[in-house]
Amino acid sequence: MATNKQTQVRLDEGVLEAGKAAARSRRLDFNKYVERLIIEDTTGARAAGMAAAQRLIDEHGTFLDDLEQQLDAPYGQQQPGAAA
Repeated sequence: MATNKQTQVRLDEGVLEAGKAAARSRRLDFNKYVERLIIEDTTGARAAGMAAAQRLIDEHGTFLDDLEQQLDAPYGQQQPGAAA
C-alpha cells in the first residue's frame, strides 16, 4: 500500500474556492479532487477523455443541438394564464 505524503500548495483565493466548489460538486474531498486532477493529467486520461468528447461533438453535435432545442422548447412557451 502506498504511503501518502503531505505537501503545501499556495493558491490564489479564487482558485482555491473554485477548486473546493468543484470537489464538492463531485462529492470528493479537496485532497482527493487534486489527486485525481494530477493523475488524469499525468497519465493522459484527461486528454483521452477530452479527445473522446470532441469526437462525440464532431460526429453528433447537430443531433445533440437539435435534441437540446426540443427539450427546451416546452419551457420557452408561455403557459396559458401565466403572467407575462
